[in-house]
Amino acid sequence: MSVPIIQEGLYIDGQWSAGDEHLRVINPATEALLTTVKGGDQRAVDQAVTAASAAFAQWSKTTGAERGAVLRKIANGVQARRERLMHVQSSNNGKPQFEAGIDVDDVIATFEYYAGLAEALDVGQDRVVELPSEDFAARVRREPCGVVGLIVPWNFPMVTTAWKLAPALAAGCCVVLKPSEVTPLPELELAAIIAESGLPNGVFNLVCGTGLAVGAPLSADPRVAKISFTGSNAVGVQVMQRAAETVKGVSLELGGKSSLLVLADADLELAVELASGGGFFNAGQMCSATSRVLVADEVADEFLLRLTARAEAIRVADPFDPEVEMGALVNQAQYQRVLGHIDRGLSAGARLVCGGDRPADLPHGYFLRPTIFTEVPLDSALWCEEIFGPVLCVRSFATEQEAIELANDSPFGLVASVVSRDAVTAERVANALQAGLVWINAPQVIFPQTAWGGYKQSSLGRELGPWGLQAFQEIKHVIRAV
Repeated sequence: MSVPIIQEGLYIDGQWSAGDEHLRVINPATEALLTTVKGGDQRAVDQAVTAASAAFAQWSKTTGAERGAVLRKIANGVQARRERLMHVQSSNNGKPQFEAGIDVDDVIATFEYYAGLAEALDVGQDRVVELPSEDFAARVRREPCGVVGLIVPWNFPMVTTAWKLAPALAAGCCVVLKPSEVTPLPELELAAIIAESGLPNGVFNLVCGTGLAVGAPLSADPRVAKISFTGSNAVGVQVMQRAAETVKGVSLELGGKSSLLVLADADLELAVELASGGGFFNAGQMCSATSRVLVADEVADEFLLRLTARAEAIRVADPFDPEVEMGALVNQAQYQRVLGHIDRGLSAGARLVCGGDRPADLPHGYFLRPTIFTEVPLDSALWCEEIFGPVLCVRSFATEQEAIELANDSPFGLVASVVSRDAVTAERVANALQAGLVWINAPQVIFPQTAWGGYKQSSLGRELGPWGLQAFQEIKHVIRAV
């Protein structure tokens, strides 16, 4: 299958066009140029926001049933082009085909879920509010917040977009989407499907470009009622600062430094698979990566032996290799960043158990062997900072309380995992962890019905579930004298 190439980086007011900013798109598995996308700048942002603002008057008045029908059509369009989208995802992002398939299925499920929530809005609108006085009557409405800017990252193209776009459209908002300049191709393919869904012109707009050229003016535009951003904490702070100038709503999904806790009674085979998946899926390029693995003293040595064997057996290969388990990192900058973390970890005195370099049979591409460290100092960057690569730090603990304290000792609080055969103990530990989502004896499965987001510096607000829809709604009460 040849990679479908869309070079026009602007979709504004129902029309595709080419901007003046050229974005080089690289295949991370080969380091070859895939294409050059012609993205935009502040002028394109202004045009997109103008189009969205004009479309909002009519789109915001459509029924939930009408919006739900469009969302279902998008889901069906994604399903029909599943293989094509998988190919583009792997080519641009470097992830294996089986991971790309999971991504596409997630997109389908998300649009279908929010289609249902959109349809339910009509029934719940103008709900009566009981008051303590018979002299007044009140009702409550949920209305779309307005034009929204969506800024999404490169690690899960299309997926993060769906998590934001589907509820925004379901709520009745009009959208300006800024994809990552690193992985615009999957987003452009998704946009082509959306363009065929029957949305009125201006409801959905896309502007490819860099953070400075597109993200910054979008965040600052006074006509934008809300910004929803996923990415690094450093950029998240900049988004908040620009949004604050016009006091617009902000949702942020940022970093993580999450823990997987292996208790003394854990099924070690299961624990190893969960640690491997939590650290090496998507080459570790996940804000939810459980890169801190905390293991009870009683089983620490045996667990480390098994985990090391599992990591060394992982086949790192081209995303289209039928036996691949882990693909490439997304680009050279990220590859060098992860290697820098590994070097600093060694300098800090951490012990490298395995990995830390590229596979010998892959001289080209941004490939890195699964990497495990032990004896990592608690104040080192390797232990404290988000690495966003296939690097795990393993540490033992003596008591349950020590494990909880180690897991919670972080400015982040996105996710955590617990492995234990004792349901009561596992639930108790899960309740004590400062994280927005905790898995017990389960892989990192995410459902559209459950919230996504975390404590502390990991998030501001929640995505997915009904909370994701509410993030794009305003609440209006109407009180009248009787």
